[in-house]
Amino acid sequence: MSNELNSPDYEIPPELEGQVTITTIDKLYNWSRRSSLWPLMFGLACCAIEMIATAASRYDFSRFGMEVMRPSPRQADMMIVSGTVTKKMIVTIVRLYNQMPEPKYVVAMGACASGGGPFKEGYNVVSGVDKFIPVDVYIPGCPPTPQALLNGLITLQKKIDKESIKTVRWYQKDATDEIPIPILGPDLIDPLQRAEISEYTQKKLVQQNTESEAVTEAVAAQEEKG
Repeated sequence: MSNELNSPDYEIPPELEGQVTITTIDKLYNWSRRSSLWPLMFGLACCAIEMIATAASRYDFSRFGMEVMRPSPRQADMMIVSGTVTKKMIVTIVRLYNQMPEPKYVVAMGACASGGGPFKEGYNVVSGVDKFIPVDVYIPGCPPTPQALLNGLITLQKKIDKESIKTVRWYQKDATDEIPIPILGPDLIDPLQRAEISEYTQKKLVQQNTESEAVTEAVAAQEEKG
């Protein structure tokens, strides 16, 4: 621990090594968070089997302080999206993401979570969870192996190491707004695209009204001739 936290700008006398550490607030803060990431306990498809294997005794990601998988989003730091994200499920995923406290991170595990995978053209599949929530690490594979997931988690730890209290979003003066929850109707509606949807709908209504008036006029003209 002391070697990770020690600042290279300061030399510690040999007799005090292992007893005294000179570091920065950012290093101490990041080290504490990277070493205790609690994943949200849920899985979506076959990638979840690999995630479970990673948590089991052979690979044991508790070595990285991640063994406490929480069933409640209010106690979780990290969301591992492990599997195919359907239009029905993305509504729940966004709701769970909003309920997670800051700081929070998202890992897209596998081809389906990253971009739709082999079901990308499916009528019921979202082409990547990053269409709705921000993703920090993408893990390729279908499904990724436990080693790939461990590599992705280590990559996330490296990203956390580079963060600073001065720049992270959860310490800014402006409050971070919740992500609007998608609306599941005949198709998936993203509330962020409400203006575009409204504009498109108005154009279609004007077009339909114009065509209807043209048909009415044509019918009236035929009746006059008849």
